[in-house]
Amino acid sequence: MIQRRLFLIGASALGLSACGGNLLGLGPPDAGPIYPVRPIFPTGSGEKISWALSILRPDVASGLDTDRIALMQPDGSLEFYAKANYPDRLTPIVQQALMDGFEASGRIDAVAPEQAALHADYNLVTEVKDFAAHYSQQDGIPSVTVSITAKLTTAHGRAIVASFSTIQTGTATANSAIAATQALQLALGAAVSQIVNWTLAAPPPTTQRPGQTASPGKPAEQLLHDATHGSDRLDEKLPQQ
Repeated sequence: MIQRRLFLIGASALGLSACGGNLLGLGPPDAGPIYPVRPIFPTGSGEKISWALSILRPDVASGLDTDRIALMQPDGSLEFYAKANYPDRLTPIVQQALMDGFEASGRIDAVAPEQAALHADYNLVTEVKDFAAHYSQQDGIPSVTVSITAKLTTAHGRAIVASFSTIQTGTATANSAIAATQALQLALGAAVSQIVNWTLAAPPPTTQRPGQTASPGKPAEQLLHDATHGSDRLDEKLPQQ
């Protein structure tokens, strides 16, 4: 009797597994296709930036810093597509997209990820708040959202110079992991382009001549902040492209 009961429980579990949606990964992901997310940016040109920029590793919202492709169900629950993965975690994917965007702009030569440990005048600090497919109805065609905030800080002292936020949305062409990933790639590219344009609109950092002392109560970071904004409203002088 005990053996038969165990068999029935096992058969029931297999039945539930077979009835599960093909798109959702409810457990550890099985091996499956790898979907890269690396936007292509057109080569730009323009006035060169003289200062150096370090792109810090992005902070990513809880649950999203994974190599699995996230989706939000109509009830707001976070799930993942089954048997579908990014080639890496989201943190290095976004950092690389930012690097690609700045390099493609053609306006800044001195840009590197923080791992390179090179001299920089400014740091770019980013936070990924949303990077997922969103379903308004079960098994419908999802929309996608990429939401990133950026802060430009001085490399020495880490004083915040300015802040910027971008939210990019789109719609997948089908209810599938590959379609959602393609839409996310487009949204990420648009977000990165805005961040690049905003960052490169910043003024050169203030420099102090040899033998010159800063004014009392006005360190270099504060002078840069005043020159950039003129007030505590961080986005007044840096246009949001």
